[in-house]
Amino acid sequence: MSADEQTLARLFEASRPHLQGVAFRMLGSLPEADDAVQEAWLRLSRSDAAAVENLTGWLTTVVARICLDMLRSRKARVAGDTESPTSSVQTTSVDPEHEALLAESVGLALLVVLQALDPAERIAFVLHDLFAVPFDDVASIVGRSPDAARQLASRARRRVRGAEPARDGSGAGLAEQRRLVEAFVAALRSADFEGLVAVLGPEFVIRADATASPPNGSLVRGAETWAKQALAWARGAKDSRPVLVNGSVGVVLAPRGRLLRVLLVTFAEGKIAKIEVVADPEQLRQLDLSVLPD
Repeated sequence: MSADEQTLARLFEASRPHLQGVAFRMLGSLPEADDAVQEAWLRLSRSDAAAVENLTGWLTTVVARICLDMLRSRKARVAGDTESPTSSVQTTSVDPEHEALLAESVGLALLVVLQALDPAERIAFVLHDLFAVPFDDVASIVGRSPDAARQLASRARRRVRGAEPARDGSGAGLAEQRRLVEAFVAALRSADFEGLVAVLGPEFVIRADATASPPNGSLVRGAETWAKQALAWARGAKDSRPVLVNGSVGVVLAPRGRLLRVLLVTFAEGKIAKIEVVADPEQLRQLDLSVLPD
């Protein structure tokens, strides 16, 4: 390797964490993100690097275009995919703990919501809102005008952030719903039986679809009855996060940012009255998920 090639390699490695962060937010998969970054290196090594004035900016653009192609290919496969809508083909070995830490740093709820966006919307939002890439540059990547790129990011922003939900039949607004759901998740994580029962209504019902509870789904009535069962899988609650689901506060279960289940929550008289556990991939795709505002 020549001195110029060694210098280029060092510069690329200095940009790798940034490029990996960009790709991971777009793809939601560390193996695929690493593949995209590696492909960017191959393209760089075949290009006239001396003519590149802003190497990090150039690489960010290349990685974004690679990710857009990968997202479009993934979307084309979804119709015949029987796995979770956020699953992805992993072509590179990866440390699950490393990926889990990266997902946690980004935000599991954000990763789940991003994966529900159209590829072009996702690229526009990630580049502009998360990495401050100008819309002129975003436009060249997604093949749209700057105004169209701005609209893509705006649509994505509305879906990611959601809106204040209307009060449900119980009169519970966003703050009250959030308080109950966060207490519910906290009690599950700590295996707190009394804390779990305290947020559930006296006639609590939880229903799971056939994917979540094969072969025919399940129905459990009674707060204490279900709480005793729930403590057996409390460890999995570490991957649970409150989100907005169809305009109401619910829960996603997303290990390493990959959506497995959504809990649709119904509130009544200051308690959680009912939970619907959705794991069927087609049903998950139809849910409108948004990140809860800070």
